[in-house]
Amino acid sequence: MMARGGPCALSVMSFVLMLWQEASSIEVPLDPKIQQDLKQPPTIVKQSLKDYIVDPRDNIIIECEAKGNPVPMFSWRRNGKFFNVGKDPRVTMRKRSGTLEISFRSGGRPEDYEGEYQCFASNDFGTALTNKILLRVSKSPLWPKEVLEPVVVTEGSPLVLSCNPPPGLPPPLTFWMNSNMMSIAQDRRVSMGLNGDLYFSNVLAKDSQTDYSCNARFLFTHTIQQKNPYTLKVQTSRKVTETPPAFLSPTGTDSSMMVLRGEKLQLECIASGVPTPSIKWFKKGGDLNQKVKLENYNKTLQIDSVSEEDAGEYMCMANNQIGSIRHSIYVQVKAAPYWLDKPSNLVLAPNENGRLVCRTNGNPKPDIQWLVNGEPIGSDSSLPNPSREVVGDTIIFRSVQTGSSAVYQCNASNQHGYLLANAFVSILDMAPRMLGPKNQLIKVIENNRTFLDCPFFGSPLPELRWFKNGQGSGLDGGHYRVYINGTLEIKRALAEDQGTYTCVASNILGKEENQVRLEVKEPTRIVRAPEHQSAIRGTMARFDCRVKSDASLPITVTWLKDDKPLSLGWRLKKDEDSLSIPSVNEGDEGVYTCTVKTEIDQDTASARLTVLEDASLFPSQSSALPTDRPDPPTDLELSDPAASSIRLTWIPGDDHNSPVTRFVVQFEEDHWERGKWQNLSSYPGDLNSVVLQLSPFINYQFRVLAVNSVGQSRPSRPSQRYQTSPAPPDTIPSDLKGWGTNKNNMEISWEPLLDTERNGPNLKYLVWWRRKDTGEDWSNVTTEKTKHIVQDTETYVPYEIKLQAKNDIGPGPESNIITGYSGEDKPTAPPTDLRVFKPESTKVSIHWTPVDPSTVQGEFKEYRVYYWREASMVKGLHVNKEKKTKGFYSTVAQPTGILTDLHPYSHYRMFMVVANTRYEGPPSNHVEFYTKEGVPDVPTSLKIVQRSTDYIRLEWEKPVEPNGILIGYTLKYQTVNGSQVGRMVIESFLPNVTSYKLRLPDRALRYKFYLAARTQVGAGEVLAVESPHFTNEAYIKDHVDIATQGWFIGLMCAIALIILILLIVCFIKRSRGGKYPVRDKKDLPLEGVDQKGEDGSFDYHSDEDNKPLQGSQNSLDGGVKESDDSLVDYGEGGDGQFNEDGSFIGQYTVKKDKDETEGNESSEATSPVNAIYSLA
Repeated sequence: MMARGGPCALSVMSFVLMLWQEASSIEVPLDPKIQQDLKQPPTIVKQSLKDYIVDPRDNIIIECEAKGNPVPMFSWRRNGKFFNVGKDPRVTMRKRSGTLEISFRSGGRPEDYEGEYQCFASNDFGTALTNKILLRVSKSPLWPKEVLEPVVVTEGSPLVLSCNPPPGLPPPLTFWMNSNMMSIAQDRRVSMGLNGDLYFSNVLAKDSQTDYSCNARFLFTHTIQQKNPYTLKVQTSRKVTETPPAFLSPTGTDSSMMVLRGEKLQLECIASGVPTPSIKWFKKGGDLNQKVKLENYNKTLQIDSVSEEDAGEYMCMANNQIGSIRHSIYVQVKAAPYWLDKPSNLVLAPNENGRLVCRTNGNPKPDIQWLVNGEPIGSDSSLPNPSREVVGDTIIFRSVQTGSSAVYQCNASNQHGYLLANAFVSILDMAPRMLGPKNQLIKVIENNRTFLDCPFFGSPLPELRWFKNGQGSGLDGGHYRVYINGTLEIKRALAEDQGTYTCVASNILGKEENQVRLEVKEPTRIVRAPEHQSAIRGTMARFDCRVKSDASLPITVTWLKDDKPLSLGWRLKKDEDSLSIPSVNEGDEGVYTCTVKTEIDQDTASARLTVLEDASLFPSQSSALPTDRPDPPTDLELSDPAASSIRLTWIPGDDHNSPVTRFVVQFEEDHWERGKWQNLSSYPGDLNSVVLQLSPFINYQFRVLAVNSVGQSRPSRPSQRYQTSPAPPDTIPSDLKGWGTNKNNMEISWEPLLDTERNGPNLKYLVWWRRKDTGEDWSNVTTEKTKHIVQDTETYVPYEIKLQAKNDIGPGPESNIITGYSGEDKPTAPPTDLRVFKPESTKVSIHWTPVDPSTVQGEFKEYRVYYWREASMVKGLHVNKEKKTKGFYSTVAQPTGILTDLHPYSHYRMFMVVANTRYEGPPSNHVEFYTKEGVPDVPTSLKIVQRSTDYIRLEWEKPVEPNGILIGYTLKYQTVNGSQVGRMVIESFLPNVTSYKLRLPDRALRYKFYLAARTQVGAGEVLAVESPHFTNEAYIKDHVDIATQGWFIGLMCAIALIILILLIVCFIKRSRGGKYPVRDKKDLPLEGVDQKGEDGSFDYHSDEDNKPLQGSQNSLDGGVKESDDSLVDYGEGGDGQFNEDGSFIGQYTVKKDKDETEGNESSEATSPVNAIYSLA
């Protein structure tokens, strides 16, 4: 039953593998921005050899290096059991590495650490393993003590001196030497075998020596050990008997040998006989291949790296004059496992498929075992994974999910060895990212091939599309080509290609875009190039180099002479369009090159200067003849007219002692740009009749200018006109495209030809179109316009379009076929089964069933979600219900997306439509969902509302968006003093507490406060405030105005009482009339004119505007005199004082008028009231 079912099952499995579509592994770029954020399982990057032999004199270092993100942790097993590195004082593990270092400085034996080691590197995403490292300590044992008897042989006899070196690790190298440390001479007769023995095919009398010593060299210890020497005595005879060959090694007629693939094969045949036999090798069934090397005088056959084809029967034949003998060696080639297809790391996006392949070979066939994170798949300790299936040497993954990243190990083994390979499967979920520079500016030369780069990455692999100036459909096809790496190729950059190009990378997790600004520049050209010229020694030479370039590109003009930079000294002068060389001499002769460079292109032109002696041209004249610009050519004549050419002949004018180097022919046409002369071509100065190449359908007239070393002549008189014959157009109209303006048409448009490209009368355009991939005939129309609208089309179907210009003479070349589309209509079907999955605080995954592509009725643009915040679950919090949108570009069968930037702890509604580039379809089912609680926003405010010498009072307001149920506030504060900060103190408050009073141990201390609100999820964003220095603070105490302070109220009451008393005194004084001394009146500030009342009193005006200036005093007669008073004059002893409130204390003494009171010893001390009154 199983015998019949086995092949059937294999056939079914093969068929399934053929049909199964898998995603290629994502190649993660080495961009630092990507690598820094990329989570990845461990990868072993360095490890010790499987068979690791160490020198006992050194510390033991077992290497294990791995990379991963997060950084891997390391552990070891020794002889299959956990090796606790921390418990052994001699063993240390290097930081950020798994490499072990075993030190013997404090004692210990290296042999105690022999065994099998294996390193494990682990992080959150898996575990990688090293090979099993067999650690052995090198050994170089001494030769056993032995007494060797002299060896006595008869001359002509064979002899073998055995070596038998002590078994070292690794095995030693052997060689034979005598007591003088000279190697034993070896030849066809005497040689050392592979086992170290010294073979004599026949012994001669000269072989008698007492010091044949075998030496063993141990590589690790760099020591040589010597065996006790042999003494060889040869008994001679008059005649040595000849003997036929006989094999000393190997023995018998045949033998066999097994060798592993890739190892060195060494076969040996050493024969005895007199005379010495020669050795020849053969292989049964064929010749020896080129890999075979014959060494040791043909006694050894060697193949450095053996393969399966080297297996077979090898024969060695020994022969001499007496006879011959053969020996067959049957070589069998086995193989430890070797790789045919080594498993490699696999990076997949969620829901993608993939596979790991571990294909090996060997002899016998290796067994394959799969492990995951170091544990056999299927064991109790391995991670179950329903999306994983093991099929022999292949693991198949279907619809992988986030969280299933792991490291898989493939172990292939047979009796000759094993292979172990790690390969991780990383499930990467990453929104698109742009890797190139932002908003790059690219400048290119017109008509050049151009590439715009847009490196990107994402998982799943994003789809990339290019747009120009933010409009239209994606750029691809025709004039453009988009490569898989995101590069946009413009096959021939034209002026209309200038603009801003946007590359948009999108996957189910979102989209990212970057812009490249393309500027198309005119090429830099030398329009008047330097020309070969001859100049008489002592005269001036001038080379032209007139440049036409793009006005926005700065140019640099440099000159070379004979390909070397030209030094512009006091004699050579360079201006914008030329190089002048006055008083030329023989050293100026050479080739002059003008090089014009911009940042993106350059142009060069060269000409030779030949310096002539005076006598060579003018033997009877002086070399100092005056020179000038040539006269203009005359008598222009047209002849030999043809369809696109005509001959122009002229008579050169006087060259004024400077030969004409070239003639410039210009033209003017009277239809498009009447009166504008343009250069047509230039010709050498020794020509005066040329054939001009002309364009069709232009009415030309010509003129000629002559140029010599001095300059350019005036233009000649124009020739008669010549009308060229018309011809068909030779230019294809550019920018051909087709796009619908409504659902049942397609507008085909193009750029018209230039006037000079018409080539004939009645220019028209012939437009063809037909449905793509239907096989229908072309439709066409002829029009003079630059667009044509095809009516009654089906909605959004592709058309093939081509275009041709023609005139009355005939048609021009056809354009390439492009693809256009008819117009779009509204999508007819909505997405269905819109639902949410795994809502979080600020994002939610959405799933939906896509529409049938035929219902989009246009170019599919995106699935567009409309969503809005219906309410907050925080009571009393008003929200903005503005609708927002987000687009998802997805064409998979089970699309998903993620809505981000949501408000936590809120009630949302949403629906979805499908959109083409013009319209949206009907809405899907409406969905409600609730986001989870999140951390709160930052508190609205944090203020220091009161600051005194012994406390600070803080007040704050709750966050605008609590994002959940507030459970309190966390206040942290610490002292600050410049860059030094004190210990952080933490206070917690209930949600209804919005103030805090902090007592100050020292008024000079400054504090920094940090406040955050809390929900069950955690603390939100921190709001910080710092208290200023006490002397610079101005706080309002408890929000109370200064007018409410007690001391201020008392002061105001006192001032009011004083003012009331003054008013009463003034009233009493006024009612008393003039009964006070005139002296007092005199001291009062009076008006310029005093008016006296009927009762004899004076009327004093109190208008402040009429008061005299301070420091002056009005006299009774209206005169003003300067005051020489001071407050000291009014005091007693000049020690008047002021109260704290600013009032004056002490007796005021009125200064006496010297004119009236001099000699009068009596003085009247005024009362404080009078003093105040007099100062009023």
